[in-house]
Amino acid sequence: MTHKFKIAAFHTALLLSVVIVLNACSPVTAQRGNMLDDTQLPKVVAGESTMRDVLQTFGSPTAQSTFDTKIWYYIGQETEKYGILDHEVIDERIISVTFNDQGIVQAVEEIDTDRLDVPYSDDSTPTHGNDFTFLQQLLGNVGRFNAPQGNSAETASGGL
Repeated sequence: MTHKFKIAAFHTALLLSVVIVLNACSPVTAQRGNMLDDTQLPKVVAGESTMRDVLQTFGSPTAQSTFDTKIWYYIGQETEKYGILDHEVIDERIISVTFNDQGIVQAVEEIDTDRLDVPYSDDSTPTHGNDFTFLQQLLGNVGRFNAPQGNSAETASGGL
């Protein structure tokens, strides 16, 4: 191998490594759910639009209210992820559509998406019993195989 070929191979490997590292730092964006845009919202009019109109305009709802099936939710999120880090929510939109008993839209509202930051707890639930180390578990049965006290005939028949 010539000296010039070694230098060229080194530069190629270095350039390839830089490209891979820079590519790993670029974010991966993903859209989840039904992210409605501002042009779709005016097409559904309270007091005029029906459930069928809403289905044609917005599509199927992401969720329905648990206690009142006449409330539909359209939930959409856009997330970004850098390398091995956790996803970060960039944009989120929740639209609530409420219908009356006749299936006519009563209200179309955007729900506030401010989130509470709930800290995770690393505590564990205490359980009853003993906590044995690996060595205690390994050597735990040493000495427990003593012959039972009494007549061997009794122990063989189960003490009957």
